[in-house]
Amino acid sequence: MKVSIAYAKLLSVSTLFVLLSVLLLSPSASPQAPVPGSNPPENKVEVPKDTLGRETPRGAVLGFLNAAHKGNNEIAVLYLNTPLRGSDAEKLARQLSVVLDRRLPPRLNLLSAKPEGSLSDPLNPNQDLVGTIDTNNGELSIFVERVDRGKSGMVWLFSSKTLKAIPDAFQELRATGQDVFPEFLVRTRIGNISLFEWLVLIIGPPLLYLITALLNRFLNLVVGFLRRKIGNNPNLPQPELLPKPVRLLLLALAIRWPRSEIGLSLLARQIWSAIAFVIFVAACVWLLILLSGGIERYLLRQVQNRNLQGIASVLRLTRRVVDIMLAFAGCLLILFYFGVNLTAALAGLGVGGIAVALAAQKTLENVIGGISIILDKAMSVGDTLKLGDLTGTIEDIGLRSTRIRTLDRTMVVVPNGQIANATIETLSARDKFWFHPVISLRFETSPAQILSIVARIRKLLFECSSIETDSVRVRFFRLGAYSFDLDIFGYLFARDWNHFLEIQETLLLDIMDIVKQAGADIAFPSQTMYFSRKLDEREELPAAVLTPAPKSALEKTATKSA
Repeated sequence: MKVSIAYAKLLSVSTLFVLLSVLLLSPSASPQAPVPGSNPPENKVEVPKDTLGRETPRGAVLGFLNAAHKGNNEIAVLYLNTPLRGSDAEKLARQLSVVLDRRLPPRLNLLSAKPEGSLSDPLNPNQDLVGTIDTNNGELSIFVERVDRGKSGMVWLFSSKTLKAIPDAFQELRATGQDVFPEFLVRTRIGNISLFEWLVLIIGPPLLYLITALLNRFLNLVVGFLRRKIGNNPNLPQPELLPKPVRLLLLALAIRWPRSEIGLSLLARQIWSAIAFVIFVAACVWLLILLSGGIERYLLRQVQNRNLQGIASVLRLTRRVVDIMLAFAGCLLILFYFGVNLTAALAGLGVGGIAVALAAQKTLENVIGGISIILDKAMSVGDTLKLGDLTGTIEDIGLRSTRIRTLDRTMVVVPNGQIANATIETLSARDKFWFHPVISLRFETSPAQILSIVARIRKLLFECSSIETDSVRVRFFRLGAYSFDLDIFGYLFARDWNHFLEIQETLLLDIMDIVKQAGADIAFPSQTMYFSRKLDEREELPAAVLTPAPKSALEKTATKSA
């Protein structure tokens, strides 16, 4: 059942490839149409349009092949730079078509689509190399050359030097019998491609992939049986020796055999090469994505062993970015193979990336802040911290935000960009707790009592097993506004905050007992008021006191009026 489903999927993929090939060979992809990705040369005189599409090397080769496959030998002759005419020229055109179909490497996508050609040889700017074939006399280079045809202008034709060697190469093919095919399958053509080649194209890839799937199942059964028998463990899982991307790689390699051995036409072999290249790139990208997933799982296991939960989010984001970059690189390779100009696409992608970055500025700020927090290990899940006026426990650290459970048991979501720029006080990261009470004694406490209290408190702290003895300090250090103040200093070892409060409670109660046993009391805020001595009624006041104060001018005037 699984094999049939896989075959159905592959059949649909093959159908897509067939549709792609039809598009490539349709009139829209003929030499008369402009090739995608090719830009006309700037600041140059416009080249006259040739009705046969011979303005470029690629147009000349594709036009000749289309005419030859349709049986239009009279039109095919117009692509040859030969002095022959009539039946001799048509015969030469048929021979050239057979030689190209059987021997020329399928690299039509590399042919120049510019009127001036590829200019690969500066000494022969009007000559362009189509490909090289092997003959008994050595390598034969197939050239097209630019020729002035008067009213038609400058056109590209198969060079006369190449055409002189074609009859000998054709005779070699007849001697090897590579031009013999079933007549019915060869004569019946659909879209300039024979029915035989269509059958190979439609049935070939799914059949080859089905063979690799059956081979994978057979190898899994054999290796799994040997593994369980040698390990003496019948519960060992079945291995996967040929995963799907590896099978696709085998399929891409297997396509090379029929491409070179069956004797398909050049256009059919070009389609096979495109299919093989697309499958190869897809398989490589798939394998690299699986490899990145395996690396992520390995690192996640290491992170879990070290209790670094926040790193998982960074690893997940990194893997997604890597996967997207791999898929994007694969798409660029495929587009480049088909001759698409990537300069404009990359420039547009750069402008679009800048626009997206500006639109998602805050999101990117929070993501980068989250990555910096996780990598810097500033905090982790379970930590109790103080962030500004917020105090709580971290429950989750994400790439965009962090969730904090407050003391009121509410959930606060803080963007990581704010946390990265804030001062964080991690309360749960303390290795020791500060014990620092200030004891205030009343002013009635004598110096002897103060010395006794200080000595007994110091002894209490030194005998406490939970305190760091090197940090203990007990001193009478200040005459306060309403008390004598004793400073007690020390660091306590405790499991957590509750344990510290428990130890501190015991110590404070013991200190209160020490103060009480010394006959002293804890001072409370108080204020002392001083009163002067009250005068006796029988005492005479000084004359200056009994003399009334002088009246003002207004009072004197009022008295006279009365």
